Amino acid sequence: MTRSRRLIPATALVLLITGLGLHAQPARQAAPPATDEARLLEAMHLIQSQPLYDYVKELVSEKYGGRLTGTKEYEACVAWVESLLKGWGVQPGGDNGTYRQLFPNPYTIVFPGGVCEMHVPAGKGGVIRKPYTYEDEFIPGGTSGSGEVTAEVVYVGYGITAPELGYDDYKGVDVKGKIVLMEPEVPVSPRDSGLDVFKRWRPYSFHQYKLKNAAGHGAKGMIYNYGPIGNPNNAYVEGFVYHHVGAAVVADVFAGTGRVHKETVDSIRKELKPRSFATGKTMTISNKSEHRPDGVGINLLGKITGSDPALKDEVIIIGGHLDHLGRLWELMPGANDNATSVAVALGVAEAMAKCAVKPKRTVVFFFFGSEEQSEDQGTEGSHYYTDHPIYPLEKTAVFINMEGPGSGDKISASGGTTYPKFWEFVEKANNAFVHRVLRTSEASYPARPRQDSAWFFWKGVPSLTFGAYGGPRPPYPTYHNTRDSIELVTPEIMEDMAQLLFMTIMDLSDEPALNFR
Repeated sequence: MTRSRRLIPATALVLLITGLGLHAQPARQAAPPATDEARLLEAMHLIQSQPLYDYVKELVSEKYGGRLTGTKEYEACVAWVESLLKGWGVQPGGDNGTYRQLFPNPYTIVFPGGVCEMHVPAGKGGVIRKPYTYEDEFIPGGTSGSGEVTAEVVYVGYGITAPELGYDDYKGVDVKGKIVLMEPEVPVSPRDSGLDVFKRWRPYSFHQYKLKNAAGHGAKGMIYNYGPIGNPNNAYVEGFVYHHVGAAVVADVFAGTGRVHKETVDSIRKELKPRSFATGKTMTISNKSEHRPDGVGINLLGKITGSDPALKDEVIIIGGHLDHLGRLWELMPGANDNATSVAVALGVAEAMAKCAVKPKRTVVFFFFGSEEQSEDQGTEGSHYYTDHPIYPLEKTAVFINMEGPGSGDKISASGGTTYPKFWEFVEKANNAFVHRVLRTSEASYPARPRQDSAWFFWKGVPSLTFGAYGGPRPPYPTYHNTRDSIELVTPEIMEDMAQLLFMTIMDLSDEPALNFR
């Protein structure tokens, strides 16, 4: 019946043309209707490297101030990403019909002008102040209090007081009013000591614990042997001043003490006995800062609702953190970490929104706040979400996270060996469309949560975290400093990453049943 209805107008048109004496042209053969596969390929090829590069360029610009969660600059960045999603027709995926989920987020602004210098004795009781170089030798602590401390430096190992472990780095040393030098992490590791042993030490690995323990013992300042890298993920104690320092500062503190830093640390790790001592060295450290205890963080979520009535309540989440370090003291651009993740997710969102074929399951595009900062354990945006999920976690089929997917020529992902059936979808898309070198590893988060995927993993949501690697690397460190800039970005790997994830998600969304748990 349907076919005959379609033929009637065509027959009438031929008769009309003949009756008018017109010369009928040979009829064009109608193009075959596009298949779903053709529509998907068309949408995939909407993802191009230049727009993705331009997104990164926008995100690292001065007007967003390094995207420190809680600041007006971060909120302006949220509004920009929101406007893109809205323009493409991606629906609000946050609370109360908005694109946003708000959460408590204390933060600290550290202003330029602090110092980090050693007092070097000179002849006849004189002193020469040796200043250290910003970024290469020290970076101000991202939650430092305001003030200046001039005092002796006391080495306190890992800064741990753990009576139940028979270990106390502060036993036998007086740190009141002084500056402590300490190591990051704990003297055991899951690999060397086993997971059960490590779990007993784990609570003492957090930056927040170490700083509060130092302040609790009466120290007035801290130089933390951590990088030096920028990091706003620590506790704030009023008036407690600290810097992150590197090998040059540590070597100067140990010089002339009769001890060698590496041998001291190796001894602590081998014997699990403190090696704390007063160094006899005097330093001055200072910062000027402003703490905002009532700050508010923003998670940004958009969604494309699933087209299948039976599957649309199941959710596939893709995203990465939108925030970075702000300014410490200079702008920390955070290009690869993690503006490239935002760009890749935006590329996938635009292609999916414009694709004629819609995913059967709901796809949520998640841009996390406060991955880089927290007065608890870090990754506060994802932590808050998993404690206050907008979409039930038991209905969340998978989480695809990204960390640094924009610099290199190869693709990696953690979690593929933990979820091999999930990983098969990634390999299938790579073999069919992208053809990049692809590697994976297990999902393992025994220490503090260093990625947003940790909180999802701990809640039972199958999670992969994608990044890029390989290719020429700069001859200087670029992690959490001013050098993580647009020059690091490889547009072509972002394009391939976005195309890979687009096709992977569309394939996952069509699967009749997903259960990788």
